[in-house]
Amino acid sequence: MTRTIDTLRDAMPGLLLSATIALAVRFVSDRLGGPAMLYALLFGMAFNFLTEDERFASGIRFASRNILRIGVALLGLRITTGEVMELGWPVVALIVASVVATVLIGSLIGRAFGLKGDQSILSAGAVAICGASAALAIASVLPSHKDHERNTILTVAGVTALSTIAMVVYPVLVTYIHYDNATAGIFLGATIHDVAQVVGAGYMISDETGEISTLVKLIRVACLVPVVVAISLAMRRGRSPKSGNVPLLPGFLVAFIALVIVNSLGWIPAEAHAMLTPVSSWCLLTAVAALGVKTSLKALADVGPAPIGVMVLQTAFLAVFVIGGLMLIR
Repeated sequence: MTRTIDTLRDAMPGLLLSATIALAVRFVSDRLGGPAMLYALLFGMAFNFLTEDERFASGIRFASRNILRIGVALLGLRITTGEVMELGWPVVALIVASVVATVLIGSLIGRAFGLKGDQSILSAGAVAICGASAALAIASVLPSHKDHERNTILTVAGVTALSTIAMVVYPVLVTYIHYDNATAGIFLGATIHDVAQVVGAGYMISDETGEISTLVKLIRVACLVPVVVAISLAMRRGRSPKSGNVPLLPGFLVAFIALVIVNSLGWIPAEAHAMLTPVSSWCLLTAVAALGVKTSLKALADVGPAPIGVMVLQTAFLAVFVIGGLMLIR
């Protein structure tokens, strides 16, 4: 207990810094619009000079790791098994197939363009599942190395920017190819990366499209657990003795599964659900702000255009795959 109190005391300056950035980001996003995750990265980078100050280092690490895992675990509150079954097995099968195909083919695309294995998997998983949240969760089970945090922040920034572009472009696309409201909802939910942008794009078309797209998106979020476990197994098998340990099933994923089950059974009171659901967003926003503080613009500039180009190709592959699947099942 004493050790925990000491850890929190040491972490408090950096934690307060990350939380303050998150508050500022939420205010700007609510007032001006735009992706809060991307704002959090950019605002955080403006305070990169504080990483040299030991008073903040502990708290920034705590926010980017522990607070992140709490946020990912609480995503389980957004999903129930009953809602998933309402869509029907063909749609669920298409969603799962698109996630698996994008992770596998997307990883090969990354390797073909010269990215290392872990960075290829990181960007492919972020595109396939749920954008920034997936990138953060997958990064937490990848082995640590000198470029690990740089790769994570670049993936979060790239996938968030692409998700925002898709939010504008994809509603025009589904109108052009004459999808009905339900089919448009499936396409938007299965292809746009971040939950917020899925909601925005869906409700641009209709309430029905917005509801279906959000549900489809949450099914993709549910795929986070098996994908992260599979990646964790692959990393454990392939790691060298000198590399960092990769957990098989991190505690935050166990909590995610437990919350999905409890939420599906209706055991969470409505008041508690309404209170805890926004906490997930705040935790993720705080974690991304902390990652931004840890990242320098120079480090990102040294990477080059290849990772962004890879994410564009992975995003295009996902869209084409879903369109092809919809032609078969609708």
